[in-house]
Amino acid sequence: MDGISHLTFLVRDLDRMARFMCDGLGAVEVYDSNGKNFSLSREKFFVLGGVWVAAMEGMPPAERSYQHVAFRVQQEDLSQYRERLERIGAEVLPSRSRVPGEGESLYVYDFDNHLFELHSGTLQERLIRYAGER
Repeated sequence: MDGISHLTFLVRDLDRMARFMCDGLGAVEVYDSNGKNFSLSREKFFVLGGVWVAAMEGMPPAERSYQHVAFRVQQEDLSQYRERLERIGAEVLPSRSRVPGEGESLYVYDFDNHLFELHSGTLQERLIRYAGER
C-alpha cells in the first residue's frame, strides 16, 4: 500500500462545500463534473495539503459524531483558520483539553455534519508525550 488516494464526502450542496474547502480551509478546486457525471452523481475535486478530497452530491451523515479527518497545520496558523472558518459560517467547536506536548487542534464541522480537525502535532510527538505518562 502506498498511502491514501483520496477522501470522499457526501454533501447536499457542492457550491457550499467548495466555499468551506476553499475559503475556509484553503483548498484549491481542481475539477467540477458539472453535468458530465462519470461517477454516481455530480462531484468536485479539491487539493488540500497535497491530499485529493472529493465532494459528491448525496445524503451526508444524519448525525454528527467524533469521526473525523485531521489535517496537519502549523500552530501559529490556527487562529487564521479559525477566523476564516467563522467568517463563512462554519461551526468551530470549543477547544478540548489537551496534555502539554500533544499539539493544538481546531475542530470544525462543515455544513453537512462532517468533522474536520486542524492539528499542529505529529504522531511521533504524541507517542513520546504519552510514553512519558506511564
